[in-house]
Amino acid sequence: MDLVLLWVFLPLVTVAWGQYGDYYYGPYNYGDNDEWVNVYRQGFNFQCPHGQVIVAIRSVFSKKEGSDRLWNYACMPAAQSLGEPTECWWEEINRAGTEWYQTCSNNGLVAGFQSQYFPSVLDREWQFYCCRYSQRCPYSCW
Repeated sequence: MDLVLLWVFLPLVTVAWGQYGDYYYGPYNYGDNDEWVNVYRQGFNFQCPHGQVIVAIRSVFSKKEGSDRLWNYACMPAAQSLGEPTECWWEEINRAGTEWYQTCSNNGLVAGFQSQYFPSVLDREWQFYCCRYSQRCPYSCW
């Protein structure tokens, strides 16, 4: 029984501990000097270069700064098997203060984000920038 509880709670403890320690961000290039794309409580717009998609996200939370986060993104070229981007669009806005789950419609891949901070609800609204490629992304594509 104790092993079952350990198996259930170990992932939760690992995630909680990781929020307070140093992070390993992998081999991703987050831009020059790992600069953040925003400052606390400010809006931002980030788009990968043409033909690239988001492959990693990192953020740092600060309760002192209005319960907001600094954000940074890493982009990489989309797989050659997907071909070239045929169209890109902004998805519907996810309003601040509400719960949401977002995926790109029309089998698109995420290539950017824009966000605006709202101090009245200490939250951000989000919009995803999505691109569709000439070759269809196979089922369960990330």
